[in-house]
Amino acid sequence: MPIVPESPAPASPVDRRMERRPGRAIREMPLPERPRERLSARGASGLTAAELIGLVWGSGSRAANAVALAEDALARFDGLAGLAHASGPELESIPGVGVARSAQIIAAFELGRRQLADWPTGRWSVRGPRDVADRLVLQMGRLEREELWVVLLNTKNVVLRVVPVYRGNVSASLVRVGELFQDAVRLGASGVILAHNHPSGDPTPSPDDLHLTAEALAAGRLLDIELLDHVVVGHDAWVSLRDRGVAFDRVGPSVAEAR
Repeated sequence: MPIVPESPAPASPVDRRMERRPGRAIREMPLPERPRERLSARGASGLTAAELIGLVWGSGSRAANAVALAEDALARFDGLAGLAHASGPELESIPGVGVARSAQIIAAFELGRRQLADWPTGRWSVRGPRDVADRLVLQMGRLEREELWVVLLNTKNVVLRVVPVYRGNVSASLVRVGELFQDAVRLGASGVILAHNHPSGDPTPSPDDLHLTAEALAAGRLLDIELLDHVVVGHDAWVSLRDRGVAFDRVGPSVAEAR
């Protein structure tokens, strides 16, 4: 009696992905399926995140093509947000990525962050805290040490410049308030917004933040330069002291007002 071989068990989703991972090299795919050709036909928005990363890398490894390699990286870090904050050594630990591809993807994410956080000139007015804060979160939210920046505005609330003033310990006892307005006076700014980050990730204003705000309000009145807000930036979050109820039309915001 002839022996009939058993039918193989259905492949799991992971098995199926493993089957196509090394799969064919991208150059062996039909033209319409290749990421570069899909980009030309559909535009960047029509590609998956893995395909876009594959285009950045340009080539894969011996074990997987560039898109499959990108799928691995996305899975390892739970998507684009996690991948964007991965360090060089973490990326290099992915089989097939290495130093060069790690550097390429870090550079790509950084360019994206800078583009989103770029300060438009001549056309962009600040209408409320979010207009500034959303950009600041991208630039300041993941800084490893505390920094204090001053956003300079003209009479129409158009951003003139963003000036880093302090790096390290931004404490009311250490910050010289005159330095906050130095560039504002030089450039003829009519208003400023203070912004600093909390490396802990929690943007809740501290008593020190309120004290610094009170001193800046007083100094601004003497110089006839309005302090419009003080924004505290955390990890993917921010707090506007003006929105928290701090009165910017008088000196001396209290801790209770910011709660």
